[in-house]
Amino acid sequence: MTEARRRGPAGRLLLSLLTLLALAVLVGLGVWQVQRLQWKTELIARIEALRSAPARPLASLLADRAAGGDVDYARAISDCPGLDTARSVELYALQDRVTGARIISACPVQDGPYAFVLVDRGFAADAELPLKPIGAAEAEHRPVVGVLRSPDADNPFTPKTPAAGGRFYSRDMAPIAQALGVTGTVAPVYLFLESPPPPGGLPRPVPVPTDIGNRHLGYAITWFGLAAALAGVYLAVMLKRTDRA
Repeated sequence: MTEARRRGPAGRLLLSLLTLLALAVLVGLGVWQVQRLQWKTELIARIEALRSAPARPLASLLADRAAGGDVDYARAISDCPGLDTARSVELYALQDRVTGARIISACPVQDGPYAFVLVDRGFAADAELPLKPIGAAEAEHRPVVGVLRSPDADNPFTPKTPAAGGRFYSRDMAPIAQALGVTGTVAPVYLFLESPPPPGGLPRPVPVPTDIGNRHLGYAITWFGLAAALAGVYLAVMLKRTDRA
C-alpha cells in the first residue's frame, strides 16, 4: 500500500510531463501550419497579380535581385537570340503524371550584374524526347517573356550531377551551367519561358503552376484539435485519479 502511494505522485508527474511535451509538439505544428497558411495565401495573391502584370526588362529585375530584392514570380522580357537552337540539358520532371524533362538553356544578359540566366524552356514527355533539331530557318529572333523563379530546395538524397544519359535531377545551377558551357556569372534565378511558343510546339512552356494547393487551414485545425483532445483526455485521467485518492 505504501509503495503504491509512492508510485502515485511519480506516475502523475511523468504523465504530466509527457502530456506537456506532446501538447507542445501538437500546438507547435498547428502554429507552423498557420504561418504556412499566411505565406501560401500571400504567394497565391502575388502570383495572380503578376499573371496580368506587364513584363519588365530582365536586366532591371536581375539588378534588383542582386541588391537583395525579391523578384520571385516577376514577369520579365529579354532578348535571347538563338534560344530555340541553343545548347540544352534535360532536367527530370513530372507533368500531369507524365514523366519527362524540362529543357534548360542559357541566355546571355545584356548589362546588369549577371552575364547569363538559365532559361527553363518548358516540358517534353519521355516519348517526345530527344527533341528534333530546329534549323536556322525555323528559329525566329523574338524577345522572350518569362517568369523568374528561385530554384527549389533539394533534399539530401537529390543527385546534383547528371545521371547516365546526361539527365539532371536537381536545379543546382553550377553543374547545369557547366554542362551548358557557361563561363560567365549566372543569375541565381531561373527564367521560366512563357512566350513565344517554340517552333514545332516542343518543349511546352509551363511558367507557373496553374493550381497551388492551400490546405494549411485544415492541417492547422487538425493539429489544434488533436491538442485539445489530448488535453481533454489528460484532464479526465487526472480527475479520475483524484476521485480514487
